[in-house]
Parts: sequence; C-alpha cells; structure tokens
Amino acid sequence: MSQAALKLATWTDLLAFNDDAKREVHNGIIVTRPSALPRHGLILSAVDNRVGGPFSILPGGPGGWWILVDIDIQFAPHEVVRPDLTGWRRDRMPEIPEDLPILLTPDWVCEILSPSNGFRDRLFKAELYLRSGVPFYWIIDPDDRILEAWEAREGRWTRAGAWSDGDVARIPPFDAIELDVGGLFPPKRGV
Repeated sequence: MSQAALKLATWTDLLAFNDDAKREVHNGIIVTRPSALPRHGLILSAVDNRVGGPFSILPGGPGGWWILVDIDIQFAPHEVVRPDLTGWRRDRMPEIPEDLPILLTPDWVCEILSPSNGFRDRLFKAELYLRSGVPFYWIIDPDDRILEAWEAREGRWTRAGAWSDGDVARIPPFDAIELDVGGLFPPKRGV
C-alpha cells in the first residue's frame, strides 16, 4: 500500500481547496456535502434568530452564549465538522476565537437534516459529539417538522423531548425562553 493511501486527512488538507464547498473530515476522510436546500436555510435562520438572538446578541435576553452558524470545529486531528449551529457558554469561551477551526468543544450543537446528510447527523455526528463531550444536541427534521433535543448522560444520549407544530416549549439548554417550534419551519405548502 502506498504512503498516500495511509495518510489521514486533517484541517490542513481542507485548506488546500479553493472553493466554497462545504467539506468536513470524518475519520480522516474528506467528505463534501452538497449545498443546502432553501428550506434548510430558512430553518437555520429561524433557529439562529429565535435562539441565537436572545442568548447571544440581543439586549434584554438571557444572554450567556455565543451561537455561531456553519463554523468549522475540530474535535480531533482527523475529525473536523461544520455543524449547522453551535453554541458555547460564555463562561467557557469568553471571546470568539479569531481563527478556524475552533478547538473548544461546543456546549450545544444543532443539525438540520437534509436528504444527503441525515444518516451522518444521526449516526456518525451524534457519536462524535457524544464522545467529544457535547452536552446538548438538537436534530431538526424538516420533512416531519420535528425538533428532537438530546442530553448526554452517563455516556449516552438521552432524549429530552421532541416537539412539532403547535408546540411551545422550554427546551434545554435554552429553557430560559419559550420556543414556538412550529415557527421554525417554513409554512406548509398550500397553506
């Protein structure tokens, strides 16, 4: 087997690309993800506004967090991913780092499922986040219009709950506010 075949990819390998494609390193292998669907972008914006707003940037909210969209996080030398949304408590990360990738494990990760990445978000990334010490993981399913919240407890994910249209809930770790879950999704077609 050649030396090239044995080399595991790292952040440095991602820097060699000169385009805006969304790439990650999973188990040392570079994975290119297709562009997100429009509804994915709408949901991402809604979560950023309704959670990131009061917790990260808007005055008068609970504050105490940095919420970032589509940022490279390095969990290990051969594990670099770009979650849809990530959050850090400001007492753990007082300032936003100037450079990428961010090396500090997030306190919260949110992934919005797409046809091309649902299995990775539910299997590979869920395991990576748990193993790396992420305490809270949200998975948003645009097709079924469901937000699932997971908490890491005793080395496994425990479901904190699932919510959909019509639900207004206090969802950890952002349970200081009520979240209208149906308002995260685009209007249903024909409505």
